[in-house]
Amino acid sequence: MTSTHSTRVDVVVIGAGLAGLTAARELVAAGRSVAVLEARDRVGGRLLNHDLGDGQVTEIGGQFVGPTQDHILALAKEVGVATYEAAVPCERVYVRDGKARRFAGHTPPDLLALPDMGIALARIGRAAGKVPPAAPWRAPNARDLDGMTYETWLRKAEVTGDAVDLINIFLNSAYGGEARDASALFSLWYVSTFGDEIHPGTMERGTGTSGGAQDSRFVGGSQLVATRLAEELDGRVHLSAPVRRISQDADGVTVVSDAGDWRADRVIVAVPPLLASRIVWDPLLPPQQDQLFQRLPFGTLMKCVAVYDTPFWRAEGLSGMGLLRGGSPIREMFDNSPPDGGPGVLMGFLGGKEWRKWAHRPAGERRGAVLRSFAQVVGERAYDTVDYVEQDWTAEQWTRGGPTSVAAPGVLTEYGEWLGRAFGRVHWAGSEFSPYWNGFMDGAVRSGRHTATELLHQS
Repeated sequence: MTSTHSTRVDVVVIGAGLAGLTAARELVAAGRSVAVLEARDRVGGRLLNHDLGDGQVTEIGGQFVGPTQDHILALAKEVGVATYEAAVPCERVYVRDGKARRFAGHTPPDLLALPDMGIALARIGRAAGKVPPAAPWRAPNARDLDGMTYETWLRKAEVTGDAVDLINIFLNSAYGGEARDASALFSLWYVSTFGDEIHPGTMERGTGTSGGAQDSRFVGGSQLVATRLAEELDGRVHLSAPVRRISQDADGVTVVSDAGDWRADRVIVAVPPLLASRIVWDPLLPPQQDQLFQRLPFGTLMKCVAVYDTPFWRAEGLSGMGLLRGGSPIREMFDNSPPDGGPGVLMGFLGGKEWRKWAHRPAGERRGAVLRSFAQVVGERAYDTVDYVEQDWTAEQWTRGGPTSVAAPGVLTEYGEWLGRAFGRVHWAGSEFSPYWNGFMDGAVRSGRHTATELLHQS
């Protein structure tokens, strides 16, 4: 831990995830003196590599990138982190009620669900296209959409239970929850952010592998991007420095942390909204903003990772990707092996109601259930692990859930306009504040750049 001291800088950045590190990098490039205070003993926030030995890693936090995520891709290139194709060009497996079927391409072989899924995607696309990414509360019928859950909206749109269940497979990892946990307005807005200033957001881009949001991964793991950014900042990042109090006055801001007190002209808070609301504020946050932040909790998500000597499933023509319906704790899984294919790694998301069912169970029982899910997709050799790792993001003190903040009915229309509004000398950054790729790495980088630019224009 950094020794206690009091230091004067132009800007204090709170949080050394991608948003905070990107903002700090922009400010340093503009000639500002900056200190980044990070509560954890590492950088990266919701990005976390797991060491496999022999210089190999896999990710147990955020990991995928894809088309229109140009900000994170450009940043990674600038700091020397390459990408590689995530999907393995083999067959996938669709499991329904314990029965497994192999398939090629992106469309699961479920003749009952597919027509309804096509209708659902078309209706979601049309509705999401009417939601402004920068101000969803201004969408036509925003109040009506925000007055119901996404599941209610889907059923009112005559989307069947089968199609809702397939959508929930995606939301299980995207929300750490289901369609019934979020407002329809928030969920349609979320889809509208799967693009950029030129390309409108689509559900297909957000859920897709090749050509979609799960298209690529980073060589050396996604956390390496954050590590390289911190190295560039050359001593400006202070770890094990949780911020306890932020006080503003006419002359500046005082930030009280476990690494001492800092005095600055301005502050960027780049931590999740709910955690930001738990800092002691003097004066208090505007009550509308405080209420908003309290109403943006994370979902519940755990990543379960099994490590093998080799990715044995590839020799059998399997990609390691599976979609599972009907009682499996894992609803969606991927081949998470390093780029050279060895060792082999399978990763599954344990999220939403499955997390609530399994997180409190004994670790051995949960491991067995996860490996049974993996075995349904790749066969009995799934039990022959070299290592097994779980990362429960709800148990991370400085995260408290994952993967992103989700708004229930009523939140966006009542409080949404306060989301990124500066509070005196305090500015906000983070993936939850981005109008594009909200909740993704690209959204974090966009937000960090936007907030740094906003601060530089005002100071």
